[in-house]
Amino acid sequence: HVTLPSTDPDILRKAVTVQGQVKNLEEYIDKFRITLSVLQTPEALRRVAFELAEDCARENVKYLEVRYSPILHNAYGMTPMESIDAVLEGLEDAEQEYDIKTGVIICGIRSISPESSLRLAELAVAYKYRGVVGFDLAGAEENFPAKDHIDAFYLIRNNNINVTLHAGEAFGPKSIHQAIHYCGANRIGHGTRLKEDGDLLNYVNDHRICLEICLSSNVHTMTIGKIEQHPIQFYHDYGLRLSLNTDNRLISNTTLVDEFMLAHNTFNFNMMDFKDFIISGFKSAFLHHRERTLMIKQVADQIDDYLGMKSEKY
Repeated sequence: HVTLPSTDPDILRKAVTVQGQVKNLEEYIDKFRITLSVLQTPEALRRVAFELAEDCARENVKYLEVRYSPILHNAYGMTPMESIDAVLEGLEDAEQEYDIKTGVIICGIRSISPESSLRLAELAVAYKYRGVVGFDLAGAEENFPAKDHIDAFYLIRNNNINVTLHAGEAFGPKSIHQAIHYCGANRIGHGTRLKEDGDLLNYVNDHRICLEICLSSNVHTMTIGKIEQHPIQFYHDYGLRLSLNTDNRLISNTTLVDEFMLAHNTFNFNMMDFKDFIISGFKSAFLHHRERTLMIKQVADQIDDYLGMKSEKY
């Protein structure tokens, strides 16, 4: 039996979403306690996985990577395998019903033991050809360095699995450096503080390591003081590979459409800039190369039709 702060939808919504800003990332993460309390059965996970993909498909999202940590769903004895199976079933059902493709990224948690990350990495290896497309390290960044979890990433990389890490959100560029050089990150979640290390910034640019930009979330967690201070404009002008992301749709009360509108309203990005972000997202997607190329062509054609342009080659 789960006790929620309220049964009134409006009060509940306020309890699980950030109103303005919180003190730090840890306080933001604390909001997950309520949502996790109702996601402790296979049925619940299957349903929310389906509904997430359904919502995204209705916003014209064509490819969705869902990240979560099975270790946080064991309160009533659900096994990690049961939880992954449930999520994959929900996403698969949505793929049958809607025009969307999905993949799952398994997350180790920085503040839980490196041993648990290794167990989760083993799980990601077991599900590599069954819907799991990557491995991540999430959670409180400060005081929990990525290099402590190196065994998990050694296993992941030796099994040719894609890697993304939350880094440069609540800690400086050293965290991004570890994500890349200790853990082999193909992408970086956030990377907001990369601008503090010019040499590393050039390395990220040269190697086309995509930064998964989350504007609303970065304001909510106080990673930046206000939206105008976000380095996205500088990163884009510099030529970094960027994608726009929601981070947490519920807690930040946002959608991908909202994030694009926020980028437009704050930084005056136009449709050509958005095309760059969208294509960059597909270029860095954890898909097979042929699949990725096909999706990029389809999406580029769709955008160019909308813009009344002749398609460029990507």
